Amino acid sequence: MKTRHKRMAFILVGLAGLAVVAGLVLNALNSNLALFISPTELLAGGAPKEKAFRLGGMVVDGSLKRQDDGLTVHFDVTDNDKTVTIAFTGILPDLFKEGTGVVAQGKMVDGMFNASEVLAKHDENYMSPEVAEMLEKSEKAKKAKQASAVSMAQ
Repeated sequence: MKTRHKRMAFILVGLAGLAVVAGLVLNALNSNLALFISPTELLAGGAPKEKAFRLGGMVVDGSLKRQDDGLTVHFDVTDNDKTVTIAFTGILPDLFKEGTGVVAQGKMVDGMFNASEVLAKHDENYMSPEVAEMLEKSEKAKKAKQASAVSMAQ
């Protein structure tokens, strides 16, 4: 084999190896990707089927209910438009409380969101960018509805 053919074979093997590594990395990223969805989008049918996703919003005051086993809790999350009930079995974060922002990761099972992980904000000023943006959009939509209702009444 000539030197030129050896060099070409070496380059082709290197490119094939690089393609395999890139394919494995992309596959790992795709399988670990968790989309963020608001309660309004979830109830409109925007949730992925058979795949974990993140649901975020504000915990509704008075909605936290603990089961007798001490680990299972049910609570409602809202985006100021729609509300979804979340079931979680485990220890809630220390900063979790009603009236604060939360992001839960899990799947929809039989009409209820079963969370495998619950994340709470880390201080009283922080809210995840996704939740803040979703709440802002919801407030704008609510104000637009009220403005149109007022203009129609006049």
